[in-house]
Amino acid sequence: MKAMVYRGPYKVRVEEKDIPSIEHPNDAIVRVTRAAICGSDLHLYHGMMPDTRVGMTFGHEFVGVVHEVGSSVERLKPGDRVMVPFNIFCGSCWFCARGLYSNCHNVNPNATAVGGIYGYSHTCGGYDGGQAEFVRVPFADVGPAPIPDWMDEEDAVLCTDALATGYFGAQLGDIAEGDTVVVFGAGPVGLFAAKSAWLMGAGRVIVVDQLDYRLEKARQFAQAETVNFTEHDDIVVAMKQTTDYLGADVVIDAVGAEADGSFLQHVSAAKLKLQGGSPVALNWAIDSVRKGGTVSVIGAYGPLFSAVKFGDAMNKGLTLRMNQCPVKRQWPRLFEHIRDGYLKPSDIVTHRIPLEHIAEGYHMFSAKLDGCIKTLVVPGT
Repeated sequence: MKAMVYRGPYKVRVEEKDIPSIEHPNDAIVRVTRAAICGSDLHLYHGMMPDTRVGMTFGHEFVGVVHEVGSSVERLKPGDRVMVPFNIFCGSCWFCARGLYSNCHNVNPNATAVGGIYGYSHTCGGYDGGQAEFVRVPFADVGPAPIPDWMDEEDAVLCTDALATGYFGAQLGDIAEGDTVVVFGAGPVGLFAAKSAWLMGAGRVIVVDQLDYRLEKARQFAQAETVNFTEHDDIVVAMKQTTDYLGADVVIDAVGAEADGSFLQHVSAAKLKLQGGSPVALNWAIDSVRKGGTVSVIGAYGPLFSAVKFGDAMNKGLTLRMNQCPVKRQWPRLFEHIRDGYLKPSDIVTHRIPLEHIAEGYHMFSAKLDGCIKTLVVPGT
């Protein structure tokens, strides 16, 4: 099969790899029909995640058709159209029993925090991802689900991470009716978080970014107010001014480790692996929320040190809530919103590229070229 292969920071290419095989009776092999490049894939692409090994295939957002199933798989059969959450989870441990699928205790021997994630370094279990023609799906009776007949597969692929994570970010904010919600980051997850905030009763939604084309998408797709932080000497002061000098009720960090930081931060993160990335956006969130407010963190950070203003958060009495999204837990409500017309996830898609051109796709997304917001990858074209 053809698959995207990592060759080092900023170096990816398409190579021939063996089609994955059944390794456990509860595995399935899925023929990928749509995948996506996620903003958090850029952490890997830029060399900011520890233990990202040469030869790995990225891609944790994908849907496809079941090609083969193991002998103990009961809920899927070859030919089923399926959507696969980015979390790999067993479904039976202490955490899975409580819906904390992203914290599964049995799928990642390399960490005690996060569970397994497709295509996201050996820090997250070392599982190959879906930016390929085929992918092995463990625990096939637990994670994947048939795509509803009425759902388009391009909407389905966005439910496997970006939409679910944005919705989860709004959930973590514990938004009360009429709240002012600020979202840092107008990438796909930030756009979905802003859109979801309205569904949870927000009275005002403000999206902050530095790219005008993404802010235009936030106005058009999420009906949000927008602020370009490069137009202000101090974005925190600007946020205070627009909220009667109190601060927002809820701030969502949808940026994570890719925030623009100092030279030292980027050297220590990318070269020395000493940081989880730049904490700029998270510190803005801590400073921009009102006293007693809530900061929701869904931007991806690495597992190591970042210089977060924790003392400020403590002294302001903030509630900090964060996690990798337990994707499948979000699906029932999201399916309702999509079926009822409140959400059309694929509206944020700007580019569709053949798998063979994925190196160009990563460069375009990383460098923010051609108005790129969300890129889908189409194998076999």
